[in-house]
Amino acid sequence: MKHADTQSPVSFVANVARLPHKGLPVVIDADDRQRASLATEHELLSVERYRAELLVAPWKRHGVKVSGRVEADITQACIVTLDPVAAHIDELVEALFLPEQSKLGRQGFEGGGEIVLDADGPDSPETFSGDTIDVGALAEQFFGLAIDPYPRKAGASVEVAGDIEPAESEFQQKLRSLLGKS
Repeated sequence: MKHADTQSPVSFVANVARLPHKGLPVVIDADDRQRASLATEHELLSVERYRAELLVAPWKRHGVKVSGRVEADITQACIVTLDPVAAHIDELVEALFLPEQSKLGRQGFEGGGEIVLDADGPDSPETFSGDTIDVGALAEQFFGLAIDPYPRKAGASVEVAGDIEPAESEFQQKLRSLLGKS
């Protein structure tokens, strides 16, 4: 899986200091090398197609809203048979960012305030420092979350053999002999 200290294979750093009022459209079409890196990072057999279409727009006074979608065609190994399983990903991307020093991001924490979180509501804004946000890495996060962690080929099932007796540990064998049970 992804390590925090590595750069995303589909990194796209957007300068958010002077965003147009209508936003900055960003399109990321991964090339062969990037798709191979994505497959390795996310433990996939292959990534045949990866495309992220995002809009990086101003939000509130100094915040940034990133919205759009990431689409991909991937191949995973079936957890039962290890056969290839094709899958299509079509995931919405929605994220809000605030500068680290923003008072809006700290509301409720100052003075012992209470924060109410709604599991079904929007995510809280994340913070960023400087004038840039890696929106490519953000799209990759949403891509990673959309991958089925337990892909299963249609009709694949685990069959348990009926004639196998459970293995006894050495301790269980000694206990059985002490109790005189066979």
